[in-house]
Amino acid sequence: MEQTNALQAAIAAPVSEANRITTIDMLRGFALLGILLMNMPGFSMADYSFEAFKNDPDSLNFWVFQIIGILFEGKMRAMFGMVFGAGVLLFIANKSANGLAVHALYYRRMFWLLLFGLIHAHLILWIGEILYLYAVCGMILYLFRNVAAKYLVWAVPIVAVVSFVAGTIHYQEIREKRIAYVEATKAQSQSQALTEIQTKALVDWREVEKTMIPNREDAKANTQKMKSDYTTVAGYLRPLAFQWQTKYLIFDVWDSLALMLLGLALFKWGFLTGNWSNKDYWKVVKIGYGIGLPLVIFANYYYFKHFSTLEANLARMEQVPVNWVNLIYPFQRILLVMAHAAALILMFKSGFARNLFSRLVAVGRMALSNYISHSVICTLFFFGYGLNYYAELEYYQIYFVVLAIWIFQLIISPIWLKYFLFGPLEWLWRSLTYWKIQPMRR
Repeated sequence: MEQTNALQAAIAAPVSEANRITTIDMLRGFALLGILLMNMPGFSMADYSFEAFKNDPDSLNFWVFQIIGILFEGKMRAMFGMVFGAGVLLFIANKSANGLAVHALYYRRMFWLLLFGLIHAHLILWIGEILYLYAVCGMILYLFRNVAAKYLVWAVPIVAVVSFVAGTIHYQEIREKRIAYVEATKAQSQSQALTEIQTKALVDWREVEKTMIPNREDAKANTQKMKSDYTTVAGYLRPLAFQWQTKYLIFDVWDSLALMLLGLALFKWGFLTGNWSNKDYWKVVKIGYGIGLPLVIFANYYYFKHFSTLEANLARMEQVPVNWVNLIYPFQRILLVMAHAAALILMFKSGFARNLFSRLVAVGRMALSNYISHSVICTLFFFGYGLNYYAELEYYQIYFVVLAIWIFQLIISPIWLKYFLFGPLEWLWRSLTYWKIQPMRR
């Protein structure tokens, strides 16, 4: 009986503080704050508001847009996905050898994360939320936990190519609808009687406008919705969130899953835990920035030349069946996120800016609470049922809000963890996972 009780105690316990890996917490904290850079326009900017500056090098907004796009766009989500992948092994590391119980705990953990994601999207109303997607990917990821690292890393190039092919197929489906729509409107403008196929083309393109590519009038209407009461905002965002969590989920899963598999491999190899030599981390920095930066700069210049406005995008769609430049994205992103991670680990190991990095560790340990609080703060600041700053600030000004949230969380997170073992939502998640109230106060 004593052995059984000891076994259950070993199973039903979160990762202890002594077993936490501070390098991973630091990377998670950095990625979390970086993700806010990318999410902030979604909270605050109207459709097509980027057109006012993204092709104007004389504008401060242009250079803020370019710097964030080059250094952070996609890279922070990639870093967060890698760390999430490593978290699978961290979760099971201190559990009992009783596999069935560990499986049950893990999938219960993912179930609650999925539920948090639904609440985040449909109650807090953040359409860009990732918890639901990560829960789905996490359920698949667990099946690969014992696969050798040398095989796991192949997920990245394979998924990059497969995602490009799948994305191109999806793009071509939309393109066919666009071309059919253009032909139908041309016939309509010439007062010709529309065929059944042409009438359907008008309906099909209207559906695309409602869900993915709003026209100019839709964009104005969407802005008014976002500046309205909670019911109106929810009525606009919830159907979109539901579509991304169902109809389009298949397009999102593979990219996130590949990043998580890479995280599993990097954890097994000791990269994420800081076990590599400084010389090897420097190699990653040099290769990552040396190849990744030219690639992303070229891609950004290409988009600058060819995708300046909605009309230019649609015209390009009608002319170009395959956007080959999109194939650059997954590779430059992996190169740069690896370089970012290696540079951060080098600084962390050296003791550089020790106080700042210790605060990043605290932010990373409270990642769920801090991530959800991003949405609570930003929706109440920008949406119509809050302070109604939606579409009111210039692009560069929204990053003052980012800076304020960063400072707040870098100050509050260490103070909170001085008195409590977990962040509030981390405590709730653990209590639900283990189906037992976890200790909270130190």
